[in-house]
Amino acid sequence: MKQQGAHPEDTEGTPDASSRPDTAKEPGGAHRDVAHIDEVEGDEPLLPARVHRPSDLMRLVGGVLAVVVLLAIAAFAHGTTSGLEQDINKGTGQAPDLLIKIAGLASSIAILLVPVAFAIERLIKRDGLRIADGVLAAVLAHGVTLATDLWVARAAPDSIQDALTQPSPGDIHALTDPVHGYLAPVIAYMTAVGMSRRPRWRAVLWVVLLLDAFSMLVTGYTTPFSIILTVLIGWTVAYGTLYAVGSPNVRPTGRTLMAGLRTVGFRPVTASREEAADAAEGGDRGRRYFVTLENGPPLDVTVVDREQQAQGFFYRAWRNLALRGFATRRSLQSLRQALEQEALLAYAAIAAGANAPKLIATSELGPDAVMLVYEHTGGRTLDSLDDEEITDELLRDTWHQVKALQSRRIAHRRLVGDAIVVDRSGTVILTDLRGGEIAAGDLLLRMDVSQLLVTLGLRVGAERAVASALSVLGPDAVADCLPMLQPIALSRSTRATLRRLARERAEREREAVLEASRHSRPPRAHEADDSRPVVLDKAGKKAVRAEQRAEKRAIDEALDEAREEDMLSQIRQEVLRIRPQAPVEPARLERVRPRTLISLIAGAIGAYFLLTQLTHIEFGPLISNAEWGWVAAAALFSALSYVAAAMALLGFVPERVPFLRTVAAQVAGSFVKIVAPAAVGGVALNTRFLQRAGVRPGLAVASVGASQLFGLGCHILMLLAFGYLTGTEKTPSLSPSRTVIGGLLTVAVLVLVVTSVPFLRKFVVTRVRSLFAGVVPRMLDVLQRPQKLVTGIGGMLLLTACFVMCLDASIRAFGDESTSVSIAGVAVVFLAGNALGSAAPTPGGVGAVEATLTVGLIAVGLPKEVAAPAVLLFRLLTLWLPVLPGWLAFNHLTRKAAL
Repeated sequence: MKQQGAHPEDTEGTPDASSRPDTAKEPGGAHRDVAHIDEVEGDEPLLPARVHRPSDLMRLVGGVLAVVVLLAIAAFAHGTTSGLEQDINKGTGQAPDLLIKIAGLASSIAILLVPVAFAIERLIKRDGLRIADGVLAAVLAHGVTLATDLWVARAAPDSIQDALTQPSPGDIHALTDPVHGYLAPVIAYMTAVGMSRRPRWRAVLWVVLLLDAFSMLVTGYTTPFSIILTVLIGWTVAYGTLYAVGSPNVRPTGRTLMAGLRTVGFRPVTASREEAADAAEGGDRGRRYFVTLENGPPLDVTVVDREQQAQGFFYRAWRNLALRGFATRRSLQSLRQALEQEALLAYAAIAAGANAPKLIATSELGPDAVMLVYEHTGGRTLDSLDDEEITDELLRDTWHQVKALQSRRIAHRRLVGDAIVVDRSGTVILTDLRGGEIAAGDLLLRMDVSQLLVTLGLRVGAERAVASALSVLGPDAVADCLPMLQPIALSRSTRATLRRLARERAEREREAVLEASRHSRPPRAHEADDSRPVVLDKAGKKAVRAEQRAEKRAIDEALDEAREEDMLSQIRQEVLRIRPQAPVEPARLERVRPRTLISLIAGAIGAYFLLTQLTHIEFGPLISNAEWGWVAAAALFSALSYVAAAMALLGFVPERVPFLRTVAAQVAGSFVKIVAPAAVGGVALNTRFLQRAGVRPGLAVASVGASQLFGLGCHILMLLAFGYLTGTEKTPSLSPSRTVIGGLLTVAVLVLVVTSVPFLRKFVVTRVRSLFAGVVPRMLDVLQRPQKLVTGIGGMLLLTACFVMCLDASIRAFGDESTSVSIAGVAVVFLAGNALGSAAPTPGGVGAVEATLTVGLIAVGLPKEVAAPAVLLFRLLTLWLPVLPGWLAFNHLTRKAAL
């Protein structure tokens, strides 16, 4: 066996070949050399020297939350903290002074000697990397304590300062340290080096820490909250360090496995590592070995270690959160629990009459791994069989095994191809039972049936899969599984396979549509020269429309011919042929849907941004100084902008889309843009809306791209035109002002920088190409419908006019005739601010738009006292106040399946 990676292994309690004699007794009592026994055939994959454990991350998060809760209690429960301190001082005030002094002296010495002694012991055992981790954690903990002390002294609320400090006994004008700079590093050190696995060392150190805390409390040099905060900081920093740098990998090697087999009475000769199976289900299935013995049949051995078990933790945690009470299993599971669960399921499956691997021994391989020893089954998995080898008898045998499990209420939970093994005699054996459940409910048993139907259907087709299930389970049992035929109820690998097949079907449909489009469109004489304008008479227009209808009919026919049913639909149809009255409505299996979670997170982000903006508003002067007639006009222009946005979108969509629903989608966009960059959220929402409205995905993207392209062109032209007018307003000549020239030069310099830097050029080109892919053909379709084109361009102009008039009305609400600004100047300021807001990465351009509009209005001559509240009112009407209606519209359209 090749060397397993250069990482230290904790050898305490681990049976290893190096700790056993190099000879073993023969049956007759003679000794023989066994050095050659500790070999594993084949090259085991190199194990990483360090692993990032999800449990360390969870402890880090838990520690941070505990610190936050502690500080919150200290800040808002001042009476509780004061009472606790008084009770402790009263209880410890009667302690003998001699005892206090002895405890303080002993703890202050031992608190430094114990970690040093443990470090020496680890170095002797060549475990220096753990000591390095501990030292790093101690250094970081010391830095965190210094930062906490500084924060408490200078910026923390008085209640927190009172809870963490008190007057120093030596100097009543000084305060004690809020966090103990020597205790936190020691706690971080002992946690990072893994002292919790060594009971004696752990007990000694905790006694020392308790003595030190007791002496500090009695003498008045600390508070209870200070000690708790110190422990939490050391503990949290330690696990943060371990997760960041990784923990030393102590996974057992092949030699450790061979030694462990001898411990339970076997005499292994060779072992070979099996190929890694599909790890899509979380990758926690363990490593498998084929072991030959001196006397007796071979063995199948599965090794499960802590790191292997931790893989897929976050996926299992999400399933537990999202599904209704029947998720994969509890996410946090000890090795002992995993071993007992698999052993129980193995015995229960055999007792039920199912063919399952027979478990004959279990054992620990040190503190971080266990092994399960099975009788060797041999054979091949269903995934490795050729199609002609999967006979109807084999399918029925598979269903008989599942029926045997279900007769004893045992759910397998992972009936995929590599869990079904066919031995040399053709007998089906169900393996990989460690994820199953006993005393399972009806829902889990029906999910097993639906999973196996899909697994077999992907190999032999829906007809054979359903027929074999009907012949064994009966029509009622198969019909009951129809509500479970949905992706969320299937295994992770099966869902991935279904998604891949869906992409392949979509690609075939797209190719069929393109082929039909090419064959149905004859070459047109007037398209021979694209450089000359095309003028069609009435007959020519009729011919073009006839060609378009013929092309659409050919595309629809080709799409109908190329359309294929997915596997789940095929299985439903096969079952409904036998049981037409079977329930087909999918069961509600999800507790929390990803879309709901995203909506809640987006709402929280929007509320956060809204509250941070509103906290800086002085509503009194704002309300008293406003001209409410102009405020109403500004609100009207803001509302009219959604109608203009709907016109600007529908003008580039030749298909019929409901206008009012499109307006509602634009209102929903006011919610989306507050939780996503403005240039991204609106495009994604409009594309999704058009797809739901019946526009094909490619055409929907092209329509939105065409709208964006025309909008960009109109924006640039209007910015140049209004900028030129602004520069000539106060000058007798028609030459533009220096400001306009400076702005144009700035834009030119930015364009040169972008085009000259490869990274920026590639970024811009990629983004523009992905945004406007397929736009040109869509624009040609729109050009053939002048009414649509007028609607689109008119909507864009009206949209800009609404925003300009809204900003102008906001200015007039707080200004007078002496502080007025021309419409051209307001338009330039708005167009510049809108462009910067679209480019800014913040949701809705928050921060960038406000600053640009305020500076721009001041630059064109508006006083700061008017510009600031005017911009605030404009942003309230166009960004913040529409958030609630936008959220309502977003949820309404989502319920109506329009988004």
